[in-house]
Amino acid sequence: MSKTIEIFVNEASVSCAPGIPLSQVLSQHFTAWRHSPRLGQPRGMYCGMGICFECTVQVDGIPRRSCLVDTAEGMTVTTEGGAHAC
Repeated sequence: MSKTIEIFVNEASVSCAPGIPLSQVLSQHFTAWRHSPRLGQPRGMYCGMGICFECTVQVDGIPRRSCLVDTAEGMTVTTEGGAHAC
């Protein structure tokens, strides 16, 4: 059995594997976690390697690119305007 950890996304508890990219967890649980500034359309991860900044979220109060952050027990993630659940 795989170990799971608990992280908090917009105050909701989410279970996931430790040490995987945060963007992977967000993509599995939410359809979008930000909106385009021009058209307001839902957005999520784009490049997956830290170049585009499309996946930026607050992790423990610090702006981070979710594709470059690995999950850790108890981390607190805040998305722009709240993530939209699948």
